[in-house]
This record gives sequence, structure tokens and C-alpha cells, in this order.
Amino acid sequence: MPIEVESPEQMGYDKIRNNLSESSYTDAFLNEFAEGADLGRLLLCYGSHEGHEGLRELIVKQARKAAADHGMGADSQLKADQVLLTIGAAGALFIIATSLLEKGDELIVVRPNYATNIETPRAIGAKIHFLDLQFENKWALDIDAVKRAITPGTRYISVTHPHNPTGACLDETQLKQLAQIAETHNLYVLVDETYRDMVFGARLPLAAEYSPRMISISSLSKTYGLPGLRTGWIICRDRPLFETFLAAKEQMHICGPVIDEELAYRYLLHRDKHFPRITADIRKKFETVKRWIQQQDDWEWVEPRGGCVGFPRLKAPQAVDLDRFYQTLLADYGTYVGPGHWFEMPRHYIRLGFGWPTQQQLEDGLSALTAAVKGARR
Repeated sequence: MPIEVESPEQMGYDKIRNNLSESSYTDAFLNEFAEGADLGRLLLCYGSHEGHEGLRELIVKQARKAAADHGMGADSQLKADQVLLTIGAAGALFIIATSLLEKGDELIVVRPNYATNIETPRAIGAKIHFLDLQFENKWALDIDAVKRAITPGTRYISVTHPHNPTGACLDETQLKQLAQIAETHNLYVLVDETYRDMVFGARLPLAAEYSPRMISISSLSKTYGLPGLRTGWIICRDRPLFETFLAAKEQMHICGPVIDEELAYRYLLHRDKHFPRITADIRKKFETVKRWIQQQDDWEWVEPRGGCVGFPRLKAPQAVDLDRFYQTLLADYGTYVGPGHWFEMPRHYIRLGFGWPTQQQLEDGLSALTAAVKGARR
């Protein structure tokens, strides 16, 4: 699989003034949530293989609250021993793929999608059936297409909510339908819920609430701006499968970094202090992008329903020299976006991240997108 030479962290943040390529909220500083924390007595041992007990309890507590807000609190099936901490959501995806797939197995993956959902199964030698989401259908998941794609060799279905890079969301009916499909066909459904706390409206219960065959994954990287802690998790109610995931984790790295997990615990312990500020900032920046795109003749998008990214496209790509557009955008305007080929999509699509830059950088970057297209017309 390709290395990420085009990622902003590999290119060097010093080369980019307006970074609109990131898929997470603004990176947090340690002193914003751990100032005064005494870590001197933290024992740097092998930690629990499942992960920090207090952190796993907090994850379940917050999940139960969302279920209760949705009217199913008393029916919540989640427990802390169903949570496996991982090295980010990427680590969770790798564990799941390598645990469930053998060469020749099949899986169903919505596309566009995060690379690990695609490249790891490819490396294993699995056969991928893509469900290509369509701009014209508002990036909505077609449940009937999911059913048609299932074969006797299908091991799992991989979807995201909210979706990266489009910001499209599943609804409860779709989650229930996916759960029914999983149980009927004796397969699993992996739901990447990394952006779930960023939905623009009421949160649905975790996908894992709907069936033991629904697997939820998430992390602190995107919503909370803590990618440097490398803390994610799998929630799986199927006990034998959970133990397979645990065995896979043990073979990869035994346990997670105890420092990362302790800091993640301390952050989530005071989530209600930090998250309202993040939510307000995301909404303000989202409104900025909405106003910008309403004024554009060259760009269009399906308005995201959650997350901190969108997936606009040029209305008339044949009229624009795309190589010159991307070169001009960075060289002349210091602005960087995620080109469509990151997601195996045409290059006239871009992932536009509005959560990571400052308000001024976002506004400058949007102006640069307008100007760079005009300067790259054929």
C-alpha cells in the first residue's frame, strides 16, 4: 500500500499557511486539560491488555447517556468489558480486518472511505465489493445495494457514521436494517463512528447497541483534537470475537501506552468542560463554509450532516487545469486540501476540513480556493 507522502504532517506544516486538508478538530495542547497533573507516580509498566479500566468505563457511561437520551437507556447492553482500547481508530480497523479476513474472503465497503478500510483487506488478499456512494444521491447509503452485494463469502460490511469525507449520516432505520442483515446472513457490520459526537443534531445510540453483530469503533483523534494520544477503541458485544480482537492486539503491541491512556482518561473525565467549546467552534466554521459555497459559481457540495469535513466538487472540471489548480493553490496561496484521489475519487473532488484551521485561516483558505480555480481555467 502507498505511503502517505501527501499528508500535511509528512509534507511539513511549515509549508502550509491555510491547512484545509485535516480531518480532525484543532490539535489540543497538553496544558489545556492536564495542567497540574502529577504523572510522576504513573508506573510505566505493561498496562491492561484490554486497556485503561477507568477510560473504558467512561466510554460506556457516555454511550449509555446517548442511549438514554434516545429513549433506550434501560435497554442498553453495553459493558466496559466489551470495550477494547486500540492505537487510534486506524489500529482498530487493522485489528478487525486481520481478525476477520483470510485470503479470498469477501467484504463490502462503502466508497469513498478511509484508506485502512480498503488497503488492509487488499494486502490480506480479500475481495472487496465497493458500494460507491453518489453525489447525486446525497451520498446516501443504499440498503438494497448492500443486500445485493452479499455473497456466501462475505465476512463483514464496513460503513461510517458520520461519513468521511462527505459528512453524510446514517439514520436509525438504516442501523436497524444493517443489524438485521448481519443477523440474517451471519456476518458482521463494522461502523466507524469516529465523528459520531459531531453530528449536527441528536446522537443516535452506538451501533453496537443494536446487535452483537454490530461492531463500533471510534477514537479521540478527530472530534477532540487529540491524535497525538493515539487512543481509539473497539466495542464488540460478541465475546468470542472480542477475545479474537484482544489476541490480535496482543500479537501487535501487547497493550496501549499507559501515558496516552491515562491522559485520555483525564480528558474524558472532564469532557463536559471541553466539548461545548469544540461544538460551538465547529458550528461557527461550518456556517462560514456554507456561506462561502452559496456564493460560488465553480463549487458545489452535498451539505454535511455531521463531522468537520465536506467533499465539494468542481461543477465544470473540464474547464480547469487540475494540476495547475493544486499547484497554484499551495504555491501561490499557501492553501492545502485533500485531493479526491486520496479516496480513489476524481481529482475535481476535494476534502475540505473546516475544523482544524483557525477562523482566519479557514476564511483565507476558502478565498484561495475561489482564486485558484479562476487562475487555472483552460
